[in-house]
Parts: sequence; C-alpha cells; structure tokens
Amino acid sequence: MKILCIGDSNTYGYDPRSYLGSRYPAEVRWTDRLDNSDVINCGVNGMTIPGEHSRFVSMIRINEPDLIIVMLGTNDLFRGLSAEQITDRMERFLDSISSAGTPVLLISPPLLQYGEWVLDDELVEESQDLGASYKELAERKNCMFADAGEWDIEMTYDGVHFSPEGHAVFTARLGEILSECIL
Repeated sequence: MKILCIGDSNTYGYDPRSYLGSRYPAEVRWTDRLDNSDVINCGVNGMTIPGEHSRFVSMIRINEPDLIIVMLGTNDLFRGLSAEQITDRMERFLDSISSAGTPVLLISPPLLQYGEWVLDDELVEESQDLGASYKELAERKNCMFADAGEWDIEMTYDGVHFSPEGHAVFTARLGEILSECIL
C-alpha cells in the first residue's frame, strides 16, 4: 500500500534531543516502521495546516497514493488558534486534497503534555478539544478518523514530540487501524 503522510515534526521524525532539527533514525520513526507500506513522508518541522493547497494536490496526483494520512494541528495551537478554528482550516484542506479521490485518514494529534514547550493550560485544554472536533469533521467529510490523543503516546521532555517509545506505540496503533481499512 502506498501511503502519503502529511504532518508536522512528529511525522517528519524530529528528535528533540538534537539542536539543529535532526531526525530520529529510520528504525525509530513511525513513518518508516509501517509494515507492508510504501510511505511518502511529507512531514515538515513546524508545519501548520496549509492555506495554499495546490502543492499537496499536485503531490497526490504525481504519487498516486492508495491512502493519505493527515496529522496536523499542533503547530496551529501554538499560533494561538482554537480547536474550532483549526478544524475550520482542516476542513478547507481536506476539501482540496479530497478532490483527487484518494481515501483520507485524518488523525488528531496526541494531546499536548506539560513540558519545556507546553506551560500554558489553554494549550493543553485546546489540544484535548481537537480530537472531538476532528472526529465530527471526519464524519461530515466521510473520511476515516483516528484520535492519537487516546493512544497514550509517550512524549519527550518538551511535551510535544514523540519519544522513541512514543513512535513505537503510534506505529502499533496506526498499524491496527490500517489493517482494518478496506481500500
């Protein structure tokens, strides 16, 4: 199965122990650990939900994936947007990439946890609201949905990025969902 993954630093595989944006090794990153999958990793550190969609529509048409996985919204929270505003942006993004006719799995990011980068109660609370909001959106848009906020993903000291164990848990839970998908 060919999967195109659109996401932020957790999709990219950012290792927060590095100083200059290095990645975890391939054997740690969830995108490289998915069994029986050809993964195109479009994760970018700091990525928010794109306002300009043509790049992704082109990428989908060129690569012809069997599935698109979208996990974005965390960096939008850091820019001060509410779960409702983020969901509105995600709806416009899903509308544009769905035009290619490829099935989409929308994943609500894991909950933010208190840490070096997360000191604000409002950030934690809005991240808790994102899962329910995305689930409702996925139902309206008739796309698949998973809430990584329910997966008990271990985060690093910063409260934002997956630890190596977090990548392993994310991979296992996503693998369960993909094995249930009928494409």
